[in-house]
Amino acid sequence: MFAPPPGHVDPGTVAISFINHATLLLRFRGAVVLTDPIFSRRCSPVSWAGPQRARPPGIALADLPSPDVVLISHNHYDHMDLPSLLALQERHAPRFVTTLGNARTLAKLGIAATECDWWQEVSLGPLRITATPARHFSARTPFDRNRTLWAGFMVNCGEGQVLFAGDSAAGSHWHDIAARLGPPDVALLPIGAYEPRWFMSAAHMNPEEAVQAHMALGARRSVGMHFGTFQLTDEAIDAPLEALARARQEAGVTSGAFTTQGFGQTRIYDLAAHTQSVSPAGRLGHGLS
Repeated sequence: MFAPPPGHVDPGTVAISFINHATLLLRFRGAVVLTDPIFSRRCSPVSWAGPQRARPPGIALADLPSPDVVLISHNHYDHMDLPSLLALQERHAPRFVTTLGNARTLAKLGIAATECDWWQEVSLGPLRITATPARHFSARTPFDRNRTLWAGFMVNCGEGQVLFAGDSAAGSHWHDIAARLGPPDVALLPIGAYEPRWFMSAAHMNPEEAVQAHMALGARRSVGMHFGTFQLTDEAIDAPLEALARARQEAGVTSGAFTTQGFGQTRIYDLAAHTQSVSPAGRLGHGLS
């Protein structure tokens, strides 16, 4: 068991809590962001079939601090989980930000969402949120493939920025994101659902490619996500952690530079505002367990 997320953070820091899959809670000074929330037992169009979770959310929906903003990267069932979004709307009424084409689906639940194209920016309170390119696809039925957009989001709080990458394959877009928006202080990068490569490489990075993305972004540090929750592809459910350790070693990247967090664990990371106030080695963060 880990301690709950902090009620506030110091200036120049962000508290990141890993809940499960691509669901993370980001607490900036003055704003709380939740990414791709899924608290349902299955990621499926029906409640009685489809991939079932291997472990419970690290933070239960009932215990979740109230988010100000919910980001939805694309419309796959493991990222746009309608029961979770409806529960969040009813409990907290946050602002929802998603990609082109998804607002219509959310409106059927009574959820108003702001849509973004790649590179489009929206300002919400102290946050500037920019949709970033990704190599992926979208679909919720056999008949709507690629009719809505997929993306990541760069979240800038004025003191630094965090990239939530959503789902993505490898590609030159990591360089483009860094060139246009600057390197992230923390990059939240997917490391799971990658086998077999002949099929999955067009949509999902493997851990080796995630390490390459970390370097291409120039991220001060990265956190792996999108693993250990649902058995979606052929690799063992905890294989991404072992593969990430090998990939880091081969690339000469330290575990402090590209880490993972336990389910329900919170760590505090320094943002660019405090870059000059830490030791040359930097600060990974402090587990609050």
